[in-house]
Parts: sequence; C-alpha cells; structure tokens
Amino acid sequence: MEVSSPFGSRTRTRVLISLRLLEQSYARELSRFLRLPVSVVQKGIRSLERDDLIAGRLAGKTRLLQLNPAYFAAAEVQALVNKLIEADTDLRSRATQLRKRSRRRRRGAS
Repeated sequence: MEVSSPFGSRTRTRVLISLRLLEQSYARELSRFLRLPVSVVQKGIRSLERDDLIAGRLAGKTRLLQLNPAYFAAAEVQALVNKLIEADTDLRSRATQLRKRSRRRRRGAS
C-alpha cells in the first residue's frame, strides 16, 4: 500500500513517521533508515523545521531531531502520524529491526 503524503511530500511524511518511530534521530541515520540520499532527507528536514513540525538540538557535533512537542497542534500531528504508521509496514518493520540491534554506548554517554 502506498503511504499518503498529507505533509506535502512523501519524504516529509516519511521523515515524520521515522522520527515518531525512532523518537529522535539525525540526518544521516534517517537517510539510511529511509534509504534515501542524505541531501533529499536534509531538504525534507529543513522544510519541516521551517514549518516548526520538527525541532533539533545539538548533542556534541550531532544535530538530533524529533517531533516538535511545542508545535501548537503537536497532539494532532502525532495522532495523524500514528495513523500513518499503521499503513507503513515497511518503516514499522525497519524500526523494529533497528530496536532489536543493540546500540553501542559511546564513551561519556549517560
């Protein structure tokens, strides 16, 4: 089933779905997760940040992204993204596989 694009483009919509599934991520990880070029993902990220749907913060040199909890309709956006997740079995299964792999802890990480 083809995922709908209520957020303007398939990339924007899939970035939002990915951030909901992963809770937070960064451009290169999203690029690998979505199997898209980094430049395409970065363009979607910039667009979503301009619209205030996602927010980023620095963690060292890495810019971590997440759905923006301060967005005026954050609950409604999250509810819609949750519905879209139900239809995107591919991203759901990738997120499940990613969670199953143990992540190495970086030195100094808490």
